[in-house]
Order: sequence, then C-alpha cells, then structure tokens
Amino acid sequence: MILKAIKPVFADERGEITDIVENELFDSLTVLTTRKGAVRGNHYHKETTQYTYVLEGRCRYFYRKPGEGVSSEVVGKGDLIVSPPLESHAFQAMEDAVLLAFCKGPRAGTQYETDTFRLEEPLVVAEGEGE
Repeated sequence: MILKAIKPVFADERGEITDIVENELFDSLTVLTTRKGAVRGNHYHKETTQYTYVLEGRCRYFYRKPGEGVSSEVVGKGDLIVSPPLESHAFQAMEDAVLLAFCKGPRAGTQYETDTFRLEEPLVVAEGEGE
C-alpha cells in the first residue's frame, strides 16, 4: 500500500487544480459512495493495481500483503491509496464518503469479477455483520 496526501498544483480566486495521478493509463474509473459504518472491499486482485482517491469523507483502510498481518490507516479527503496486485484491501467508512477507484488491469466494468477474489476471512466487518 502506498498512501499519498495529494495537494493542488494550482490555485487562484477561481478554485484549485489537482493532479491525482500522472503518467498512468487506466482501464476503468469508478465512483463509490459509501455510508458511515459500511465496508467495501475485503478482496484482492491478482493482476490489477487499484488507485483509490478520497473525494469526501474519512475511512479506515485495511490492507494485508501476502504472508503478513493486517494493517490499517485512516484516510480522508485528498488521500490517494495505491493497492498493488495480491494485496488484500477493504475500506470502512468512518463517515459518509465518496471515493474514485482508478484501475489498471482486468478488474474493469463487466470484467470486474474476473480479477476480484473475495477473502474467506474478511479484513474487517461492518457493525452488526458476522454476529
């Protein structure tokens, strides 16, 4: 997992310009809305790198590299998370959130399920689930 706090590259009285990712080609761009307390993910991709940019809200991001334990970070507006292939990942919204997921690899559109592998043991579960 790579976490970057993305800053605007230009600002004036009209507003700001922020380059989220440079010099990459993507196979999909997805908008995810997530309600407070909800969990998204609990999977990994064998071939896809996923870049997730937080537009609004805060989440706890859970991740695990093969052969390692689970780690987590709080991410918020302006943060970019890079999830490489084989890294398990999940988001739990600490408040309502809007995320952009840029994917490079076969996890795109109607091909989503071809490179999404759900975890038998989730990294995190939403409150009230799994009881």
